[in-house]
Amino acid sequence: MADKLIRIVVIDANRIRASIIEEGLRDAGIASVVVIHDMSQVMRRIVEIDPDVVFIDLENPNRDQLEHMFQVSRAVKRPVAMFVDQSDQASIEAAIEAGVSAYIVDGLKKERVQAILDMTISRFHAFDRLRRELDAARSELADRKTIDRAKAILMRTRGLSEPDAYALLRRTAMNQNRRIADIAESLIVAAGLLDQEDET
Repeated sequence: MADKLIRIVVIDANRIRASIIEEGLRDAGIASVVVIHDMSQVMRRIVEIDPDVVFIDLENPNRDQLEHMFQVSRAVKRPVAMFVDQSDQASIEAAIEAGVSAYIVDGLKKERVQAILDMTISRFHAFDRLRRELDAARSELADRKTIDRAKAILMRTRGLSEPDAYALLRRTAMNQNRRIADIAESLIVAAGLLDQEDET
């Protein structure tokens, strides 16, 4: 369920269609709705307004208009609902890729606005959570690779076993109040510099 205190921007060059969305939002109890009709100033206005949700209505967009709005969606990092009258599979896939939370084809009806708003927000949060989990997993994998490389350097240069090499990294990290991966990264950089000196 959407928070009634949220600020919503409606981007629509067509004033009649924009009024349908605006009326639907007001009926849903959303008090703060700003409508942007001038498509050339979209990004500047969005930055000024700093909305919680963006509704984009394009009626029958050409490819350039769609791509421009996909760029907006990628840049704002907010829940975005996009209304179009007709679409194709490529445009739908491009919309998802651009981070559009709800891509509504031929569905501009005042009565549906509340449900679309709720769906847009919940989908955005679900995708955002997945993205953060994926980023964390990638970061963890990169850290593990870095630690493995540092352990290999210690095993080679100091003749340590793998558990002893890891214990040394861990102890150093604790003593310096840093992450093990950061210590490992520093060791790899230092080893690289020493290797370069040995070559000269």
